[in-house]
Amino acid sequence: MRHQLRIPLLSKPADQRKALLRGLTTQLIREGRVTTTKARAKALRNEAERMISLAKEGSLASRRRAIGYIYDKKLVHSLFEKAKERYGDREGGYTRIVRTVSRKGDNAQMAIIELV
Repeated sequence: MRHQLRIPLLSKPADQRKALLRGLTTQLIREGRVTTTKARAKALRNEAERMISLAKEGSLASRRRAIGYIYDKKLVHSLFEKAKERYGDREGGYTRIVRTVSRKGDNAQMAIIELV
């Protein structure tokens, strides 16, 4: 039973779910905003904020953890350069989720997640 487990399964096996979240996190940091389903956006929020928190910390160990998670190494270096000045005074809440219209084919709730 899955009582009080906070990780959303997203109807995928663990390896596919992790790859999906890594790809969405990489795309969000690269583009600044991603349009996806509401459930995926809520799952993505945790991972993206964790990466930005690592970038704010700025240590070598946190940089290596971020390189191990984000697919693009150059993107990690640019994130670590810009994170302190962009999010230095903010304690959390680096992303914003805005609900949009439902998807036409299956009526899934869609959302835009963007960096603040």
